[in-house]
Amino acid sequence: MATIKQKITPFLWFDNKALQAAKFYCSIFKNSKIIHESPVVVTFELEGQKFYALNGGSKFKFTEAISLFVECKTQAEVDRFWNKLTAEGGQESMCGWLKDKYGLSWQIVPTTLMKLMSDKDPMKVERVTLAMLKMRKINIQELKDAYNKK
Repeated sequence: MATIKQKITPFLWFDNKALQAAKFYCSIFKNSKIIHESPVVVTFELEGQKFYALNGGSKFKFTEAISLFVECKTQAEVDRFWNKLTAEGGQESMCGWLKDKYGLSWQIVPTTLMKLMSDKDPMKVERVTLAMLKMRKINIQELKDAYNKK
């Protein structure tokens, strides 16, 4: 009997570039691979997370109503994902959000932000929040500076 490893899998609708998108994402994330490809559906894996990509035509487009959240340990990791995902026509947005060249929304978020935003001191959280709201790509040092400000 087959074991289900992942009960819920994101299913992404692309106009006609599902394979190109899957290859692009696999080139960015380590431990990633194309599992199966056909003219209509591509199955791929990013860091152990399985995805389906469909060549569904132009009827539907991605919106910010759903995004992929990428947790980063370091500023170098934030910078790397940000730069690769905004390359070749991607668009920066605010507060760590971006759209890649296929229109898919991503959040590139350092774990430091989540830790600082969980502090029990509401003044520290407010300063971190105000600093973050001014940023496109999240800058960890600026968040820490806002947190430690007297």
